[in-house]
Amino acid sequence: MKYYKWFSTFIIIMMLMTACGNKESLYDSKGQVYRTVMGSDMHSLDTTKASDQVSFNQFNQVFEGLYRFDKNDKPKPALAKGMPKVTNDGKTYTVKLKQHGKWSNGDDVTAHDFVYAWRKVVDPKNASEYAFIMYDIKNGKDVNESKKALDKLGVKAIDDYTLRIELEKPIPYFTSMLAFPTFFPQNEKVSKKFGDKYATTGDKAVYNGPFKLEEWKPEDKIILAKNEQYWDKEAVHLDKVKYKVIKDPQAGAALYDTDSVDSAGIVAEQVDKYKDNPGLKSRLLVSSAYIKMNQKKVPAFRNKDFRLAIAKSIDKEGFVDTVKNDGSTVNNAFTAKKTAETVDGQDFADTVDSPLKYNPKAAKAHLEKAKKALGKDAFTFSLNTEDTPDTKLAAEYIKGEIEKNLPGVTVKIKQLPFKQRWNNELTMNYESSISLWNPDYPDPISYMDIMTKDHPNNNTGWSSKRYDQLVKDANGKLLQRPKEREAALREAEELMLKEAPIAPIYQKGSTYLENPQVKGRVNHSMGGSTTLKHVYIDKSIDKETGKKKDK
Repeated sequence: MKYYKWFSTFIIIMMLMTACGNKESLYDSKGQVYRTVMGSDMHSLDTTKASDQVSFNQFNQVFEGLYRFDKNDKPKPALAKGMPKVTNDGKTYTVKLKQHGKWSNGDDVTAHDFVYAWRKVVDPKNASEYAFIMYDIKNGKDVNESKKALDKLGVKAIDDYTLRIELEKPIPYFTSMLAFPTFFPQNEKVSKKFGDKYATTGDKAVYNGPFKLEEWKPEDKIILAKNEQYWDKEAVHLDKVKYKVIKDPQAGAALYDTDSVDSAGIVAEQVDKYKDNPGLKSRLLVSSAYIKMNQKKVPAFRNKDFRLAIAKSIDKEGFVDTVKNDGSTVNNAFTAKKTAETVDGQDFADTVDSPLKYNPKAAKAHLEKAKKALGKDAFTFSLNTEDTPDTKLAAEYIKGEIEKNLPGVTVKIKQLPFKQRWNNELTMNYESSISLWNPDYPDPISYMDIMTKDHPNNNTGWSSKRYDQLVKDANGKLLQRPKEREAALREAEELMLKEAPIAPIYQKGSTYLENPQVKGRVNHSMGGSTTLKHVYIDKSIDKETGKKKDK
């Protein structure tokens, strides 16, 4: 088996290295170049349509909004001249823009570009999956539901460099929301020029971030080049960023070992091999992984005891220790740790009491109740996951746990490309699926909101009037009463967990290899996962030791 893996990886590397022909190699490190591996391709290049973390990460490099998250995930001015002026009891935000922001075609970035982009997000014709994030803006929901005209959205360009935003109610974390990629601007002239073809290829868009997209070959590679029109280009050190899409972590690590890339993610079985490598890094992400159960496709999922049986049947400690081994931790709740603090300074996630801990005895008892209620002794459903070796391994572990602890239940693994898995969830064309959620801003409601009725990301068929009311109150009348608001959000999460429309498994960790010569990379817990604006390659560092080279 080891020989087979080594030989397969060798063949992959040889194919990758020779595929570039006489052109400049994707793996060439000449100059200031950062080369890295992506486990999957981005879903879209259109900021108004994307809803996946991979796309958001690319947006962080080639686009820029009013604000940008710093290393502590606090919003700092980007295209904005400073922090917003907040008036009208917290419902009006006025933002002054820098007057030297440019698109990569030389056009000025103005307040009108933000108005255009945000209207495009809520325009029903655009069918944006993330339109809900604009609902806090005045009339956002009504515009998206065709009840009001586009020009009624509460955003206005007072002049070319002044943006005024009217909210439905005061939102204490709204400035953080403005750093999220869906709030980035678009060049109206370019967007209208290409129409439905806008951003379908790299040359059908323009860019206002530190980099511009030079080449995008779907499911293969992405190459970014320094954007010479960027207002802060002097702070950008890299000439290029090169991404290679590789779904096999063995191949990604092999590229790192041969100095072909500067960064690559690794999985459980590789961690021990690199434990003494100076490039080994690990961090806990603010991202929850869970099983979605589609009640509209699988009648058994409409039974609460059956759902509880699934949720309590998986040994999560064993999962994070043996399958992940990458800094991931057990998660019995929904909201991930480090999402937000309570008024008392506690991690909100630590205050949630979950009944969904691993308990095989209780799981079997729930299954027996479900069998009796449903009049069945055997159940079969499919479990969607992505088409990568590590996700298959994770799905096989989950399948094994469910089938071992729940006699009569059969799970069929269905591997799909990331885009297809995601689209199947959005269209509810699946039975069960391993899914991930990362918060859009530092507040528990970024989790709670997606399980409300009719939310585009609640693809389970489950709903609760009490749950919806609690979330509505937390996002409305309780916004200025933080203690009561926390209590409402906690009650909502605990209610949902007792119903178990989803089965939480783990909070995602990330273990990866990164060339010690790479300096200035900033990792984020929300929005795009990295900022490469300040990255540079310090070639005076020895990659093998992580120390300065001898002169």
